[in-house]
Amino acid sequence: MLAVATIGSLGAVHVVEGSRARAVVIAAPEALPDLRAAEQRLRRVSGTDPGPPPVSFEAPQPDSAGQVRALLGRDDVSAVLSDGQVFHAAKGARDADYLALLAGAASGAQPELRTMSVATRGPGVHSRNAAAFGAVFAMFFLSLLLASQAISMLAEERNNKVIEILAAAVPLEAVFLGKLIGMLGVALLFTLFWGSVAAIAAFGGLGGFSFDAIAPATSLVSFVLLFLGYFMLCFLLLGAVFLGVGAQAGTMREIQMLSLPVTIFQVGMFALASAGAGAPDSTLGVIAAAFPFSSPFAMAGRAAIGVPGWQHVLAFAWQIFWLGVTVTVAARLFRRGVLKSGGGRRA
Repeated sequence: MLAVATIGSLGAVHVVEGSRARAVVIAAPEALPDLRAAEQRLRRVSGTDPGPPPVSFEAPQPDSAGQVRALLGRDDVSAVLSDGQVFHAAKGARDADYLALLAGAASGAQPELRTMSVATRGPGVHSRNAAAFGAVFAMFFLSLLLASQAISMLAEERNNKVIEILAAAVPLEAVFLGKLIGMLGVALLFTLFWGSVAAIAAFGGLGGFSFDAIAPATSLVSFVLLFLGYFMLCFLLLGAVFLGVGAQAGTMREIQMLSLPVTIFQVGMFALASAGAGAPDSTLGVIAAAFPFSSPFAMAGRAAIGVPGWQHVLAFAWQIFWLGVTVTVAARLFRRGVLKSGGGRRA
């Protein structure tokens, strides 16, 4: 559990690091060597809590004022050094001081600090990363609360022989899939009810609530629909695993013994997806999106960050394929290990 918690903390670390605004230096190519050398010296002597901002260098454009305004219009840029002046947004005063030190260390001249008021154009990197991590966490919380109930579903039916009657009437795969769909309906009703209660509390009882800090890259309607689709597939995929594992247990003692590894499996999927939530193109992000049981978590985060539509189409097809594989394997294990052994597992 300590290892899983450590891995899971990578998600928050990626969100914080990926959300840190950067400072931009606009300079001609001949001035870059002195600026880069001065920036390395300052970074070595600066503290690490929180430390200097990431610094990037850009070539000047003919419209220098428009270039500065365009850069500060992004919420991942806090300050800009250009033409001997440091421009910064309302919350970038500390980063502007660092750029002033940088300019003084490189040229010996202290630049003028100026505050520029600009309007950001839609959600930026901070909002997208927060929305991505929030989507992964919300899906993990709902799956932990709802999908794990499937592990104890078949134990009672095994004891009263109901499952044997159902298996004699229809294919066992259909029985498993039908149970998953029924559980999904209950989960959606549960989520709709308590989601409505939370929304009423947020917008009414708490005097209003703003989602500006966690705005997804896509429209809110598209994000909600994608999140709902991935939640359904996440519930069905994990529910199929838990249903298959729980079908092997015949007593409450065995169910309790199986609950811990099931919970660790869920936390592991959350840890993998959250670690790559802020960086979908990183190695962890690609692995999380490709692994079938963490794919719904990771793709919900990608929906918040904004990725091409073909990735969502491919992800839905991939997850549906693995849902069929998981249901088939779980049904066959139950048939061979339980039904063909007189109600008990093989030694």
